[in-house]
This record gives sequence, structure tokens and C-alpha cells, in this order.
Amino acid sequence: MSSKYDFPILELENVTFAYSGRETIINNLTLSVGNGEFIGLLGANGSGKSTILKLASGILQQRSGRIDLWEKEMQSYRNKDRAKLLSYLPQLLDINVPFTVRELVGMGLYPYDILPHLTVDEALDAVGLADKAESPLTDLSGGERRRAFIAMTLLQGAGLLLLDEPLANLDIKYQMELLKLLGELKEKKGIASIMALHDINIAFQFEKVMLIKEGTILGMGTPDAVLTGEMLKEAFGVSIEVKRADDGSTYINYGSVL
Repeated sequence: MSSKYDFPILELENVTFAYSGRETIINNLTLSVGNGEFIGLLGANGSGKSTILKLASGILQQRSGRIDLWEKEMQSYRNKDRAKLLSYLPQLLDINVPFTVRELVGMGLYPYDILPHLTVDEALDAVGLADKAESPLTDLSGGERRRAFIAMTLLQGAGLLLLDEPLANLDIKYQMELLKLLGELKEKKGIASIMALHDINIAFQFEKVMLIKEGTILGMGTPDAVLTGEMLKEAFGVSIEVKRADDGSTYINYGSVL
């Protein structure tokens, strides 16, 4: 999608969701994502991060409320058309597939009759797997496999990326390279990203964060505004001291558990 698009590309309005036979997980959730926004999604385990991403991707359908993607109701899209607009990378990946790295990454092209600008080789190079292109996926380390799935997601070329803890099992080098790549996609192509995180310190590198607890939004805005000691204590149940280094960067120090 064009970086000049002026309207929200994703809107959730009063969305409620519960899995069959269970209590409500998401309760009257409302949020709006603009073109090119780079959002970190934070919350304790079981707070609803993965469920929010699945609702936003169309994998799950809300019990009530409305979800719009590029001003059109989410469930009105055919799967193939929706895949051109958003890419979803789950937290748990199927690594027991009999494909080479190149074959897996190439699956990101399936929605297209005319190929997007990014090639398989460029996607592999972006995640540092060019030398493993012909290797079976099962021969890769856990971090390398995750990078292969990230390359497939990038190749899909959608204007919105929904990433469920993509930094898990990645060395610090590749964590930083992925964040840099997503920043470049935002600046050059207006691609928006929502990334579920478990590392609060990394969240300070995002321009916007969303902090959730039990399926509701505690705060959404800049990291300095949202990731305060008081808010983090409410979300995670631990005393967390937010500090500022001499260079102006912000980091956290964990205190005692409640």
C-alpha cells in the first residue's frame, strides 16, 4: 500500500472475544493503526497478546465489535486478497516441514500472480540466510528457522506485519538487524508493524507501545509515556524501576515480586 495513505489501515472497535467454553479474553478492545506505524505490544503471559494479533489477522473472528482492514470489514476479504494486505507470523512455528529454506521463503509469494519487488534471494539476504538457502529447514538452529519464517513473511510484501514474538530464540545481532529492517520498511515503503514482545527494554526502541492486561489496553503511546514504573507494575505484578542513562536512553531495573 502507498505510504501516502492517510486513513487507519487497521481498526478494532469494541472488539470482544472468548474461546469456546471459556471466559472472555478480549473485552471491548478499541485501537487504530496508521500507515507506517511501528508498535510494540507488551503484556504478561496470558494477557491476550497472541489473541489480539490473531483477531487483527483475521484468523480468529470476534464475538462482537468490528474489525476493518483498509476501511473494509476484515471477514469480507478472500484469504488470498487479505494475504496481500497483511502478513502474520505466529509465535509457534511448524518446523517439521520437508522444505529447503529457499522453498519455505518462496511460499511468501503465493498470493501473487505478478511478483512483488522483493525477491527470494533479497529476503534471504535480509535475514542473513543467503548461505543456507538450499539447506533443509530441519537442519537449521531454532534461531535460523525463525529467521527463515521472517524472510517468508517479508517476501509476502504486505503493508501490515503482525509478528508474535519474532525475536524469540534470536541472537542479539539478529534481533537488532530485524528491528533495523522493519524500521527501513517503515521509512521506505510505509509498512506498519505490530510486534508482540517479552523484553521491556527492547520496547523502548519503538515509536509507540501498547501495554495490555487481561485483554484490555492499559496504555498506548510513546514508550516514555506508557512504560512507567506504575504502569509496568500493574501489567506485570512486579516492581520495576525505569532509569535513564547518561546518553539519554531509557532502561528498566527489576525489583521485588509482589
